[in-house]
Amino acid sequence: MNLGFVALVFYFTIYSFLGWLLENTYNFMTEKRFFKENFLRGPFKPMYGFAPLLLIALIAKDTHWSIILLYCLCIPTFVEYTSGLLLHTFFRRRWWDYSGHPFQLHGHICLLFSIYWTFLSLFVLKFIQPLLTDIYGVLQPYWIWLFPFVILYFIVDLIYATLKHSSKHEDLVEQIQR
Repeated sequence: MNLGFVALVFYFTIYSFLGWLLENTYNFMTEKRFFKENFLRGPFKPMYGFAPLLLIALIAKDTHWSIILLYCLCIPTFVEYTSGLLLHTFFRRRWWDYSGHPFQLHGHICLLFSIYWTFLSLFVLKFIQPLLTDIYGVLQPYWIWLFPFVILYFIVDLIYATLKHSSKHEDLVEQIQR
């Protein structure tokens, strides 16, 4: 699917928000608290934005179902592993940890959740993306005016989160509190 930058930002924003809703709903069901700490301040989980965009970009209409299934397993797993590794490397923190699960890799991914991502990705490709494509078709004239502000929001939120979670910031806060 050939998408322009404006459409990519739209889909990324929607999928990142839906990922935030999904994770907080899961947290509510397992921990009885809706809000789970997030890297970003706002209600967005970027890895849920990147994975569907990669799937949409790589899967053509004539792609064999076995390749689609393989992509739906590998791409979200790769995005989750990379996200976990980068967050842990740069911020010395884990926002999730699969260390207690069987068939896990460095606590960043595990087989059970990779299977969940596979089914979720198939659901997104079959049902959510066609719906979002229709919604985008209706909202496109308005989105063109709104998307620069959304990009600015993501940039500011990323800068804020990076400063908030960086070890230098934590060391500074610790010094001030002494």
